[in-house]
Amino acid sequence: MAPETGEMRKRTFVVTRFDPDKDQVPKTQTYEVACRPDWKVLDALNHIKDEIDPTLSHRWSCRMAVCGSCGMNVNGEPKLTCKTQLADYGEVVEVEPLANFPIVRDLVIEMDGFMEKFKSVKPWVIVAKEKAAEEGPNRQSPEELSAFKQFSMCINCMLCYAACPVVAKEPHFLGPAAIALGHRYNMDSRDEGAAERNEVFRGEGTVFHCSYANECTEVCPKNVDPAAAINQAKLNAVVDWAASFVVKRNG
Repeated sequence: MAPETGEMRKRTFVVTRFDPDKDQVPKTQTYEVACRPDWKVLDALNHIKDEIDPTLSHRWSCRMAVCGSCGMNVNGEPKLTCKTQLADYGEVVEVEPLANFPIVRDLVIEMDGFMEKFKSVKPWVIVAKEKAAEEGPNRQSPEELSAFKQFSMCINCMLCYAACPVVAKEPHFLGPAAIALGHRYNMDSRDEGAAERNEVFRGEGTVFHCSYANECTEVCPKNVDPAAAINQAKLNAVVDWAASFVVKRNG
């Protein structure tokens, strides 16, 4: 690959197009774009929409790798397009919607199923209202925070779902991000909902369906390491199950 200079460089973008009102299956459309050397993939897509083809649909918001909305497959790999440098690619760049999700239109995917999986792990601190009212703020030590902080960095970009081979074969698999988030609250010293989440984790299509391919961790832009969270959640779910035979729950 030729080194980037200060000059504009022409690239060919092969972009997935899908209009649910007209198309039975997705197709591709090619665009020739003169790109600046400092452009990210998202910059090129925005240029296509603003200057070449206003019918192109794609999601984006913060441009700072915080909101997670601009996840797409770039040359077959799940990426946040706002932080993916065009300088890392050659003359042809293929941009597709994230794999393993239904397509709404062009590069936009359906998120409803993903959000339902998130809700199922109860991603909030569970504590009795009476206890919270009596005790007031529940402070944490730095050590208690460090137990779950890594798993709280998820931005819901869904790259891990696009990379996961289990999700590809079993669409109902709870998935890396949802499990990592549930585990994050199980590890929170303020939370009392671990038994409820572990019940979910022992269910069909959850932690024990993970084959530990580690692809989720490889593509995570925030170093959450969902693969580690899943393995820890497996152990905790088993320990919780075994303990239920010795100590009566809530007793």
